[in-house]
Amino acid sequence: MIGTIADWLRHARRRRTWSADLATGRRGEDLAHRFLRRRGFTIVARNYRLAAGDAEADLIAWDGEDLVFVEVKTRQSSEYGPPERAISDEKRAHLLRVAREYTRKTGTPWERIRFDIVSVVLTQPPELKLIRNALRLKSSYGR
Repeated sequence: MIGTIADWLRHARRRRTWSADLATGRRGEDLAHRFLRRRGFTIVARNYRLAAGDAEADLIAWDGEDLVFVEVKTRQSSEYGPPERAISDEKRAHLLRVAREYTRKTGTPWERIRFDIVSVVLTQPPELKLIRNALRLKSSYGR
């Protein structure tokens, strides 16, 4: 309950200074972060950006032996379809670039990489869905 109240207050503050879309996306990321932790994921990075600033992973986490790059998609409602359908080819390419850099920096074998999506619909209460192995991305690293 306390997390819910704190989320709402943080979201209200963000809406006063950020664009509505940015505030909504960040609220979804906050919810997804706790959602994954409750499922045993260990979050190691949030909003991880490449040095050039042109690609980002919403969350990076360990799920057992797998290093997981998580894209969080948030919508106010599912009126226009599920949030996860909004992932473009450009976003997939960005995630792949982030994963390549991060695995190179951490020495993580590519075989231990996974790409998941957390879909968030901001109903009351919010609906969250984890889609494991959601993005099949090709890489010169063997996958």
